[in-house]
Amino acid sequence: MADPELVRILDYILNRCDEKSIEAVAAAVVRRRRDLALFGGTRNLPDPQKLARDLSSQINIGAGIKDLKGTVRSMAARIIQQQAPELDGEQAAELLDAWIPGERTGEELPRELTAAMVEQFIAFSLGRMDEQEDRELRAEMGAWPDRYWKTFPPVLRLIITDFLKGEMTEKEFNAKIGAALDLGSPL
Repeated sequence: MADPELVRILDYILNRCDEKSIEAVAAAVVRRRRDLALFGGTRNLPDPQKLARDLSSQINIGAGIKDLKGTVRSMAARIIQQQAPELDGEQAAELLDAWIPGERTGEELPRELTAAMVEQFIAFSLGRMDEQEDRELRAEMGAWPDRYWKTFPPVLRLIITDFLKGEMTEKEFNAKIGAALDLGSPL
């Protein structure tokens, strides 16, 4: 008997996805196939996203996102070298870029941090934010809504703007923000 969650996901993909969602699913399948081709059925590889989350929670974020990303990439490169020494340099580099994309223009924040910032920005914009939280953020960062807005990549700004204009439901907004954060492409 099929897993009900898998059936639900497949039903969504096959019957409800729009063109952009299909493209995201196709990209995810291509990436997964590449990983399987590189490693076969190996299941003992560490989860790079979990390692990155664990590391980022232990490191002072104030040290700079660029330094953090470099540290995480170095760790992932070591893991690839240790767990898959049979890969040549090009294959290892391709896998590393699939796990943790290389340098892009500007600094990028970890997914979890960006998601939390979007949540706070929306709560503030809709008047849902507790006054105490707003005061604490302002005491720590000054005009935090402006700073957050400048930090958000263009795609997130567009999605947020459309939502605040009432051009999509909160459910659609959450799905689009989640997809934009999960794609890991230049936003």
